[in-house]
Amino acid sequence: MATPQTIDGLMSDKECWNSINWHKAFKVVNRIQTRIVKAVKAGDKERVRALQRLLSRTLAAKLLAVRRVTSNRGKKTAGVDNIKLNTPESKWQAAQQLNRKDYQPQPNKRIYIPKKNGKKRPLGIPIMADRSEQALERLGLDPVSECTADSHSYGFRNKRSAQDAIAGCYNALRLKGSPVWILEGDIKGCFDHISHQWMIDNIPTDKKKLRLWLKAGYMEKGTFHATTEGTPQGGIISPTLANMVLDGLEKVLKQKFNRRHKVHFIRYADDFIITGISIEFLENEVKPLVINFLKERGLQLSAEKTKITHINDGFDFLGFNVRKYNGKLLIKPAQSGIVSVKGKIREVIKSNRTVKTEHLIKKLNPIIRGWGNYYRHAVSKRVFSYLDHVIWQRTWRWAKRRHPRKPGKWIKPKYFQKIGNRNWVFKEKDGKAELAQLSGIPIRRHVKIKAEANPYDPIWNDYFEKRSKREWLTKPQSRRSRLWTRQKGVCPLCQIALEGDEQWNIHHIIPEKDGGKDVLNNLLLLHATCHRQYHSQTSTTDLLPGASRRLIKA
Repeated sequence: MATPQTIDGLMSDKECWNSINWHKAFKVVNRIQTRIVKAVKAGDKERVRALQRLLSRTLAAKLLAVRRVTSNRGKKTAGVDNIKLNTPESKWQAAQQLNRKDYQPQPNKRIYIPKKNGKKRPLGIPIMADRSEQALERLGLDPVSECTADSHSYGFRNKRSAQDAIAGCYNALRLKGSPVWILEGDIKGCFDHISHQWMIDNIPTDKKKLRLWLKAGYMEKGTFHATTEGTPQGGIISPTLANMVLDGLEKVLKQKFNRRHKVHFIRYADDFIITGISIEFLENEVKPLVINFLKERGLQLSAEKTKITHINDGFDFLGFNVRKYNGKLLIKPAQSGIVSVKGKIREVIKSNRTVKTEHLIKKLNPIIRGWGNYYRHAVSKRVFSYLDHVIWQRTWRWAKRRHPRKPGKWIKPKYFQKIGNRNWVFKEKDGKAELAQLSGIPIRRHVKIKAEANPYDPIWNDYFEKRSKREWLTKPQSRRSRLWTRQKGVCPLCQIALEGDEQWNIHHIIPEKDGGKDVLNNLLLLHATCHRQYHSQTSTTDLLPGASRRLIKA
């Protein structure tokens, strides 16, 4: 791969980073990942490890690792060294420092985030250099984990989601002859108690680095604490490690039980369900097998969260309630999810009593749209209408509180407009800001991903391309979704797919300051990294419009 290194001394670090050909870097990494998949399928462990070493030494992989760390949601969160990679110079220098023989990680920064049950979840935040090192190793580990993963594991995996897990529950439980007893499993402190030795012995990655990460410890209130078990939540490689630790349980169940036992296994991260023919079968045969499987890995089931339920009583899984009503399976938003979103909306409105209408709408819309899009594949229409009514009540009270001496006839036209057949639309009187409506989100059944599909195997490329296009076409139409469809899911600048956790920006081909309009024909959807790179290169001002004309047919 030709890089700015070839003219070292003529270009600054800033110019080097801003001149990277990301399309070529992605192709180099993808080619090696494809070879890793082929070696895993052939059972050649030595070749797998050799290819992983090759990948970790490749400049393209180092650059993509730093790009991932500096373009996701955690890019503004520093570790114990308080260093952020927020300039082109620091990013280029960080890439040059990766995979050194004398590499030594620093302790993680311990923070706590609240959980739904009132407790706090500990997170270990590595420094950005360590995150980049983990991202580099994960590039070689992910293709292996995808080949060896349980076919019905959906958490922390590329191209899979919670909706796929719920669709798996629907397929397993919807028929008349489907199993009616469900073991709801939850692993106690999964990330905190995984056996270090089991991971070192069984995870096919650089053993030296893995041992260093696991034993790095953490800093809390200025005090160092050693770690003897677990993998820190907050590390980029931790989800892949946790998945590989738990993979294999589905295979064990299939080997032990046959079809007459009606065993189905569905897992999302450390939450899983197992179906069976009877409560005795699940309690006396399945549960001991699961306990023994987890014990080898230093884990155990949570006694308070693990239970056996009849399908007619229903169970909650990933924020959904799965239950049969008179023999018909219905999957609805769980009551806990409804209470949670009502609480968020109440807090936003309560803490923004004096802001402009436009500002309140901008704070509420992401919550409403995010919650609605998560549940739009379930039986949610009635819940959506109910929440719309709740939101209307709260916004009406907000408006009345601002004008205690004005009558309702005066308040209504100031804050609520008529649009079509909707008479109470919370909207800025003379502006464009309009409160999103949950009942306007269409309900469509989610099509579950094929269990054996592997995003790193080229034989599945066409399948994933069609699937991604179908998902975007069925999403509620927004400016971003329309741009994504016009661009066929590709960033015009780097020609890499617009997916994953990397942030995207909307770019104006003709800037607004030069008379460009805020319309689709003048907009492009770009990776945030590509957007910054484009604006840093004044010599390539003609590149983007030409690329957009080639990729987008109006």
